This record gives sequence, C-alpha cells and structure tokens, in this order.
Amino acid sequence: MTQSLAITAIGADRPGIVNELTEALLDAGLNIEDSRMSILGGEFAMIILVSGEQAAHDKLNARKQELEQSLKLNLLIRPTSSRRSDRQKHYKIHVEGMDNPGIVHKLARYLSQQQINIVNMQTDWQHAAHTGTPMFTVSMQVDIPADKNITQIEDEFSKLCDEMNMDVSFSKQ
Repeated sequence: MTQSLAITAIGADRPGIVNELTEALLDAGLNIEDSRMSILGGEFAMIILVSGEQAAHDKLNARKQELEQSLKLNLLIRPTSSRRSDRQKHYKIHVEGMDNPGIVHKLARYLSQQQINIVNMQTDWQHAAHTGTPMFTVSMQVDIPADKNITQIEDEFSKLCDEMNMDVSFSKQ
C-alpha cells in the first residue's frame, strides 16, 4: 500500500544538493509528488512530499543518519496523508506595498480568525526601481471554507490591506 511522507531538509547551500537528495529518495524507492525549495540567506531549505511502499519508508528511515552526514543536511521525516478537501474554495492572494514590520502576522491573523488555511506562502523584499523604497510582496494560496462569504472575506481583507497601505488581489484557482 502506497503511503506518503513529508520530508524537510535544511543545510548550508551548495551546488548539487537537489541532485543528491533526489537520488537518495529514488534509490529508496520513493516518488516525489510535491516539493518546495529555496535558498534563504546562506541556507538551503526544501520540503518534499513523497510516496512509496512501507519498505521504501523503512529504507529511507534506516539511512536517515547516514544521509544527513553525507548530504550535510538536517532531515525531518514524517508520515502524512492527503489534506485537500472538496469543501474548500481555492484562491490565490497577492499583496504588495511598502515594507513595514508585522505585515505577514497581520495577514495571517485575519485569515486564521476566519478559519482560512494558508496552503502556500512566499514573501519577497526588494527596493522599488525609481525611489529605492523598500517594497514587500506576499503571494499565497489559501483554502476558504465553502460556507464563507467570499465577497465579505475579500472586502474585509482589502480593508486590512488598505490600513497597511498595501495593494491586494484575489483570484480563484
């Protein structure tokens, strides 16, 4: 029976990490279903959803310490299951504006209070081209419970963004 594992890998960035890690997963008999990876500062971080038979899970877990040493990564391996529900409305939200402390927290607090799950989020910071003003962007995918009023959510979230002097856009996935 095929089962899923969520794997988190983090360590100092260097060329070849993805090649080496994915080779180890393939050698264990695991299939990558979903992944996110990024370099943050000088650290490489990756989250991977893999699937495979119990024997493949056992093989990977038995080699975990060896892999951590050879790959120079810290690995966290956890069994997981499917998460998405058809009772959710899937949206993308993009927020941008001048950088201020607390933007992510304020957005996350509102979504949490509304029982809206953040499925994926990416933030970025850069200087505006002409003025040099620090600009911050947040792009996220969210699952909104089917019983929520989307128009009301968009209006309230837009008001919150206006208070922070941020522009926002919603789009259905």
